[in-house]
Amino acid sequence: MAEIGLRERKKQRMYQEVSDIAIGLFLEKGFDAVSVAEVAAAAEISKPTLFRYFPAKEDLVLHRFADHESEAARVVAGRAEGQSVADALLEHFLDGLRRHDPVTGLNDHPNVLAFHRLLYGTPSLAARAYAYVERSEAALAVALGGDLDARLAAGQITAVRRILALENWRRIAEGERVADVRRDAVAAARRAFAGLPDVRPSGDAE
Repeated sequence: MAEIGLRERKKQRMYQEVSDIAIGLFLEKGFDAVSVAEVAAAAEISKPTLFRYFPAKEDLVLHRFADHESEAARVVAGRAEGQSVADALLEHFLDGLRRHDPVTGLNDHPNVLAFHRLLYGTPSLAARAYAYVERSEAALAVALGGDLDARLAAGQITAVRRILALENWRRIAEGERVADVRRDAVAAARRAFAGLPDVRPSGDAE
């Protein structure tokens, strides 16, 4: 078991190191100006090895979202007994705002802003990110029960989280202070999550 854990940790370090190197190059030169071969050379691995880890060039950037892909589903599955889905997700989002988690858009660190400009300013990255959103939504739908009502609710929840984060990022990117955006972000999150459907996963007690 320990050996398997060690292999997995080494694999994750490789993912992170190669992704960080690639993002550094993309921020310096532009996404389209950097080839996969250039990334592989900088990371001191072969091009075939790189593609084993990252099937597409865009995945080198989107790896930063890997831990968040099933985040909403995990929040739903791990919420307190009797806590509603919306309340659990709201609490999680508000915690992200307090921590200035980049996923909430409420972060003005230059590296975070540069990463977001790279992501949203590169059409192929924005398109690839949509697949991430779809997988996140699908995982959440399963956590909510997997039926039509669950899929509808997952779509609404995913849209709320995405739009709130984009609004926070947009305002900060335009020069507003984090402290000013935070007040509105908290109020907007409370309103948005309050309007979500009262979905009850199929495994919940009545």
